[in-house]
Amino acid sequence: MAIKTIEWRAGAVRMIDQRLLPEREIIRVYRDYRGVAEAIRTMVIRGAPAIGVAAAMGVALGLEGVSGERARRRFAQVAKVLQQTRPTAVNLAWAVARMGLVLEQNLTLDAAHLFRRMREEAIAIGKEDIAINRQMGQHGAALIDSPATVLTHCNAGALATAGYGTALGVVRAAREQGKQVAVFADETRPFLQGSRLTAWELHKDRIPVTVIADNMAGSVLRSGVVSCVIVGTDRTAANGDVANKIGTYPLAVMAQRHHVPFYVAAPLSSIDLDCADGSLIPIEERAAKELTEFRGKAITPKGVGVFNPAFDVTPAELVSAIITERGVARAPYIKSLAALKR
Repeated sequence: MAIKTIEWRAGAVRMIDQRLLPEREIIRVYRDYRGVAEAIRTMVIRGAPAIGVAAAMGVALGLEGVSGERARRRFAQVAKVLQQTRPTAVNLAWAVARMGLVLEQNLTLDAAHLFRRMREEAIAIGKEDIAINRQMGQHGAALIDSPATVLTHCNAGALATAGYGTALGVVRAAREQGKQVAVFADETRPFLQGSRLTAWELHKDRIPVTVIADNMAGSVLRSGVVSCVIVGTDRTAANGDVANKIGTYPLAVMAQRHHVPFYVAAPLSSIDLDCADGSLIPIEERAAKELTEFRGKAITPKGVGVFNPAFDVTPAELVSAIITERGVARAPYIKSLAALKR
C-alpha cells in the first residue's frame, strides 16, 4: 500500500480518512487525544489492529507536558475517553493497557522524557503490528492452494491495520510466494467496507478482486468457485467464538453447508482469554442513520425502527482454523489458543 493507514509524523497523528475512500484520499491530522477518539468513533479509522495503534498514539498525545501523579490522573482521563469509542474490538483496550503499564514504569521521568517514552511505545506498537501481520500472512499462506479464490467479508487488509493486513495479509503473502490468488469481496453493508476499502486496496495492489453483494455469497459458495473464506476478527473468545463485522456469522454457516474452509486471521492481541465465550463479547450498536440514509439522503421511511449491530459472533464449531502470528490454531480452541498465547 502506497498510503499509510496511520503514522506519527511531526508531533501529530496522521490517518487516511477511510470514510471518503475510494473517491478521495484525504489525510487527517490530529494533535489532541480527543480528536483521535472522535476519529475512532466516527470510523475515520477502523479495524481492530488499526484502532489499537490509534488508541496508543492518542494516549501519547494526551500525556504531553505532564509527569508524576499528574500524568497518572491524566492517563485515567484519556483512557476512559478512548475506551468508550468502540467496545467490541479488544485491541483498543489492550493497547491502552500496554501504554498504562509503560507509564507506570516511567513515572519518575520528567515531562519531556516521559512524553518521548510514551511516543516511542505507541510507534513501536504500530511497527509490531506490521511485523505480526507479515508473520500471520506466512502461516496463513500455507493454507492457500494455487490457483485459489478467496471469499472475504468487510476489510481486514492494510487499511484495518498499521499495514499489510490480517485476512488480506494472508492473500498478499500467498501472492508473494508466487501463488495465483483472486478475491471475492462481500460489499459488507451498511458501511460498505468491502466494496469501498477491500476492493480499493486490492485493486491498487493489482490483486484480482470481484465485488459481490452480501446476499450473493451463498450462491457464489454453492457454485464451487471459492477455495476458502478468510475473515478478520475484532475479538476472539477463549473457546474460539469469533466476533467480526456483521454478516460474518451467516457467511460461516453457508461455508460449512458447502464444505468450504472458513479461516479467521487473528493477531494474538485480538484473542481475549479472559472472555470465556462469544456470549460475553460486547456488541457495538451503530447509529440508525447508517441504515436509513445514504450520503445524507433518506432511503427508508421516516420513523421506522432500526437495529444496527456492528458485529456478530460466529461459533467456534464453524471455524476451520484460526491463523495467528505464532501459528495456526485448530479445535479444540480452548487449548490451542491458550498454548499460542503463552
